[in-house]
Amino acid sequence: MRTPWSWKWDWEKSRVVRAQADRQAQSNFNSSALGPYSDHTGSSHSPAIANMEARVIRAGFRQALRSHRAHTIRHIQPQPRRFLATPAGTEGQPEITAAAPFVFGDDFIDHPSKLIPELTGENQDTRNYGKILPDIRIVPASASYFSGAPAFTDNLLQLDSLLRKYQTLPLAKPGEAPTMAWKTLLQYRATNLEPVSASRYNRGIVHVLQRLNQIHPAFMPEEVQIAMAQYLRVLHQAPIKANPRTVDARGWAKATGRRKTSSAVVHLVEGDGQVLINGQSLTQTFGRIHDRESAIWALKATDRIDKYNVWARVSGGGTTGQAEALTLGVAKALLVHEPALKPALRRAGCVTRDPRKVERKKPGLLKARKRPTWVAR
Repeated sequence: MRTPWSWKWDWEKSRVVRAQADRQAQSNFNSSALGPYSDHTGSSHSPAIANMEARVIRAGFRQALRSHRAHTIRHIQPQPRRFLATPAGTEGQPEITAAAPFVFGDDFIDHPSKLIPELTGENQDTRNYGKILPDIRIVPASASYFSGAPAFTDNLLQLDSLLRKYQTLPLAKPGEAPTMAWKTLLQYRATNLEPVSASRYNRGIVHVLQRLNQIHPAFMPEEVQIAMAQYLRVLHQAPIKANPRTVDARGWAKATGRRKTSSAVVHLVEGDGQVLINGQSLTQTFGRIHDRESAIWALKATDRIDKYNVWARVSGGGTTGQAEALTLGVAKALLVHEPALKPALRRAGCVTRDPRKVERKKPGLLKARKRPTWVAR
């Protein structure tokens, strides 16, 4: 059985044998270069011929190494960059300078010194300026000229610079900032004549305007006011004002209430608490107790049930809709008699109109949103 030491001894022995063989081959090569030289065909040559062949082999190796290095350097070293507007023999792009501002008109060729103040000197030759007119490169006044919407970009950059300039000013409390009506998207497009999308207008200009409007009025800079005035919407129509409700000569207050498809016209007068709806009493009109309470909930919430008489006409819808329409109508009529009860009625939920109603049925569906049962086969 062989041990690990025996394997190691065999490997050392083979390494020594290979080294001796390499030394013997090297000595044989040196002796053949100095003495008679024999090729693979077995023919003998003189030492001069052997030296000549050795020099040819070394020269070919040097040439191959030189070509390889040149190929590697050619691929590693950066090549001079050529531009479209640069001639093929130049190393880089020449510096481009903007042309001087020119005023184009009919008198430019005859009297250019009158239009351009820089040409008024004695050493200025104004005779050749008319010849270079076709070669002048016009520089746009705005840096956003080559963008999709240059006017919109300029407006947004102007407002953004104002916001960065005055962002440290104190802000007004929530709800105390003045209400502003900004231009709509169609009005802004008509002003700038550019196809600006709704998202860019709302998230860009309108968002920055709202942030500038939150600055406290006492610290509002005049520069910001002038900039925001350009985006205010012009309202030509007169403000809508509700007709004030008053008590007539008989002491009656009239109001209208609606809920779903029901509508109620209520007449409220001071009395002992009688209620007549379409000529019937409250219990005869509504069978449910909840509907009876809803009809006179405004009086019950303010403890005015025994102080006023109610006479009403209701139409449309069902009993629930008619009862809640009466709730809004009685509350409005009660505010005509006692306007100071509005906070209490608002807390009771009697002032706001309930806009909820049944959603209409759609074609192809069973109901408003219910779809037919889908069957695979």
